[in-house]
Formats: sequence, structure tokens, C-alpha cells
Amino acid sequence: MEKILVGLKRVVDYNVRVRVRSDGSGVETDGVKMSINPFDEIALEEALRIKERGEAGEVIVISIGSSDVRQQLRTGLAMGADRAILVETDAQTDPLTSARILLEIIKREDPGLVLLGKQAIDNDHNQTGQMLAALWGRPQATFASELVLDGDQATVTREVDIGLESIEIDLPAVVTTDLRLNEPRYVKLPDIMKAKKKPLDQIPLADLDIEASAALNETAFAPPEERQKGIIVDDVAGLVAALQDKGLL
Repeated sequence: MEKILVGLKRVVDYNVRVRVRSDGSGVETDGVKMSINPFDEIALEEALRIKERGEAGEVIVISIGSSDVRQQLRTGLAMGADRAILVETDAQTDPLTSARILLEIIKREDPGLVLLGKQAIDNDHNQTGQMLAALWGRPQATFASELVLDGDQATVTREVDIGLESIEIDLPAVVTTDLRLNEPRYVKLPDIMKAKKKPLDQIPLADLDIEASAALNETAFAPPEERQKGIIVDDVAGLVAALQDKGLL
């Protein structure tokens, strides 16, 4: 396999407590630590391991967003990716638009495998990988907890409700990654310095002839209500009475 394409998304770091802006227009990001979406980081780690086994020649990371996203792409390069692509836009893109953008890059790069995180922790859509496979007309395997390549085929193990499921797909294909697939490596300082010399191409979204339109408009954001203090009852009769008071019985 010549190339593996890996999608990375910039999100609020999973260790940061998410706060809604005072005007309710969205999630507060000013002064907040931003990171690679954890599921995407797992996808990149798997691509790097495939390359280290000699089963791929090049790992390319791609992201969509403003110039700030270069920070996460540089982290991907520091992890070991060979080059990066930023499709630059200040507009928010929904999963379908993101899939269309990725398809245009696929047409240019012709990868043998596309790896994406199964979902992003900011919106939890879990849609982009499936939409991309449909638009591309290629097989898909979602929620991968194990990935084995054998020539022009891949065997993917998935966790389902009744246990484990193994499926075989022809390559090229789209695979989305789950938490149990691997543990991403730590980035070392020498690798960060080397990453600065690796190529990072920036492509304006307008050059792809795609509009960053959203099928759904988010009108307002609000934090969840504070959890109410619980009560202690003495016996079953007290429990039943309390539930009746709340209209639950």
C-alpha cells in the first residue's frame, strides 16, 4: 500500500471542563486547551504502526478548519506522519460537508486506506466515516478494535452488543477506530522539532468548489441543569411517597 490518509479534528481537550459562552452562542474556546480528537489520535497511531510494519509507504494527516488547526497537524507530524494537509475555512462544516471535502482529497492522493476516528468528542455525530464511504463507493468498517491487513484485503474486529464481530473488506476502504484499537504514543521534543520541517499544505476550501453549508443550524447552547440534591427515605413506603410526589408513579 502506498498511502494511508488519516483525518484529524481539532477539539477541546478531553481533560478540560466544557463551558458554554455567556451569550449562549456556543462552547467557550478562548484560552482553552485544544487537542486532536482522541479517536483520531488512535487512527493515526494505527496508521503509523502499519507503516512501521512495512505495509504502507506514507502516512498523510488531513484536517479541516482555520489556520489554528495547524497546531494539531504539527502534533500529528510529530507523532510520525510524513506530511499534512489543511483544508482551510473559518466556517463550521457538518459531517456531510466534511465527507465531501475528504473525498476531494482522496481523488488527489489516491490512498489505499482511510482511517478516521469513529466520532468526535465535541459533537458525537459518528457520521463522517460512513458518509465518506458511501460517497466514495468503497467498503467501510466502523468501530474497529483490531485491524489486520493482508494484501488487498483487511480484517476488522468490531465490538458489538453480543461480543466480537470480524468482517473482511476489500481495499481501498474507510475504517473508523474505537478506543480499544491501540494506545497512542507520546510525542517527544526531538520529534516536535523535526515536525517543523515536514510539509504542511494549505488548501482554501474555495479551491475544492465545495460550500461549507450546514444541514442543521445550531441556534442556542445551554449548560445542563445543576444536579439536585438527593433525599433519604426511611423505608419502602417513604420511597413510594417520594416518587408519587415527583409524579413518577
